[in-house]
Amino acid sequence: MPDDDQLEEGSARILALTVCSAAIGGTLQYGYNIAIINAPTVYIQTFINETFQERWGAELEVYQVTLIWTFIVSIFSLGGLMGALIAGPMAIRFGRKKSLLLNNVFLILSSALIVFSRAARSFEMIILARLLVGINSGVSMNIQPMYFGESAPKHLRGAVSLSSAVFTAFGVVLGQIVGLREILGSEPYWPYLLASNAVPGFIQLLTLPWFPESPRYLLIDRGDKDACVKALRQLRGCDSLQSEMEEILQEQAAAKGIKARTPWELFRDRSVRWQVLSVIAMSSAMQLCGNDAIYFYASYVFQEAGISVEKIQYATIGTGSCEFTASIVSNLLIERLGRKVLLIGGYILMAVWAVVFMLALSYQHTLPGMSYLSMICIFAYILSFGMGPAGVTGVLPTEIFSQTGRPAAYMIAGFMMWLNLFLVGMAFPFFVSGLGQFCFVPFCVVCLLSSLFIGLVLPETKGTHG
Repeated sequence: MPDDDQLEEGSARILALTVCSAAIGGTLQYGYNIAIINAPTVYIQTFINETFQERWGAELEVYQVTLIWTFIVSIFSLGGLMGALIAGPMAIRFGRKKSLLLNNVFLILSSALIVFSRAARSFEMIILARLLVGINSGVSMNIQPMYFGESAPKHLRGAVSLSSAVFTAFGVVLGQIVGLREILGSEPYWPYLLASNAVPGFIQLLTLPWFPESPRYLLIDRGDKDACVKALRQLRGCDSLQSEMEEILQEQAAAKGIKARTPWELFRDRSVRWQVLSVIAMSSAMQLCGNDAIYFYASYVFQEAGISVEKIQYATIGTGSCEFTASIVSNLLIERLGRKVLLIGGYILMAVWAVVFMLALSYQHTLPGMSYLSMICIFAYILSFGMGPAGVTGVLPTEIFSQTGRPAAYMIAGFMMWLNLFLVGMAFPFFVSGLGQFCFVPFCVVCLLSSLFIGLVLPETKGTHG
């Protein structure tokens, strides 16, 4: 008979492998698909123009090509919005694990469309493919943190849920590497670069069926106590089963006769009003804080610092690696420091670096060394985001809502995240042209207001569950 230590070690391994399998086809895809679209920009714009010329015998104006390209990039966010809205009903109907597996249908269809788009001479297929991959990311960004939060033991819940952010950042780095000109970032290979997201999807389809469903979903939503015990035994070993089963049974008793709630029901329920407001505020702040905008500025700043155009693609990998490193550090600190410290600290540091960045941009042509200070600001801003808001925000709905309200809370969080990502993507070019080097003023204000909101309104959620 194996002893308790061996059982716990084996169950910890099962939990770690479950996390990896779910995340490889989940939030890793979000980061990967954001990163891979940058490398083939010029090639796809040329393809759009050539296709239009073949069909209609006329060339598109530069602004028309840019408009179609902007639509291809932005439709990913709209797909994410749609994915966030169907994620809740999917999680309730099919369960957390099966929903993640079914989600790969969108991904495989997307990859097929991309691969055949050049042979079919159709840029519309690229647009539809990006919409489908957006839906895939929207579903996984909502269901994966829910699955992790419900499967992890209480003392590891924050770290396990935060691993979603670690895999997102890893996806960004992986996408930046695969998008290098020496790998798949050259003209002949751009359809294969955009379709390469099918590989993590197939890995998930082969591995995730072997791991357990969320024990909370099995008992509370499906009422299957035997399946819940079996899942817990796989994930924990025998030691902690009794106390955790009691906790889940109490939650089941409290939820008895109560259907899974809709977002509208959460909005109307005064008893959870502050929780709903907190989820809306935190999910919005995560996209309105300017982290994606700093990536936009990175190439310009690297060029000003004297890095050659050919080498900028390697420097950009440094930005993704920076967020990946920060998310790992945050993962190690979250259970020690708690959620509030990481969130407040992250937003305050981002506000400080935004001010320094704007000053560095203002004086880069008059004071020596300012372009290097700008580079430091970019890495410091990304580090601050990765250490706090990037990962902690996704943990909150699991910890401040009960089982019946959790899918709807994630739907609200996902809707706000994707809507604000789309709005920032559309508005940021106008910020740059209108405000110049002071375009980070709105983001700085968002960071300061967010840290104030967290300090005054958000309770510490470490060790809670609904």
